[in-house]
Amino acid sequence: MNLTQFILMQAQPQGGGMGGSMIFIILILVVMWILMLRPQRKKEKEERKFREGLQKGDRVLFSGGIYGKVHNVEATTVDVEVANGVVMTVEKSMVQPAPAASGEEKK
Repeated sequence: MNLTQFILMQAQPQGGGMGGSMIFIILILVVMWILMLRPQRKKEKEERKFREGLQKGDRVLFSGGIYGKVHNVEATTVDVEVANGVVMTVEKSMVQPAPAASGEEKK
């Protein structure tokens, strides 16, 4: 066996080559999209729908943990009554639906 034949034998791909590893990478990306990104987008869509449908009297929870009742809705802000006569103006992005307290009826 001469040197040229030896080099050509070493250069031949072993096993599945690039095709197998490329399929594996694509499979990992698809699984990651299904398990992580898709539920996150669904949750963001539900939150956006909630914020667009805010009405006076809705109970909300601030991202800081304060509960309140919607007093007025503007384009980008919401006036929320947090106590009798205490109204705070906050960004719409900072409110989320308040979980139903025990004993309260669900709408």
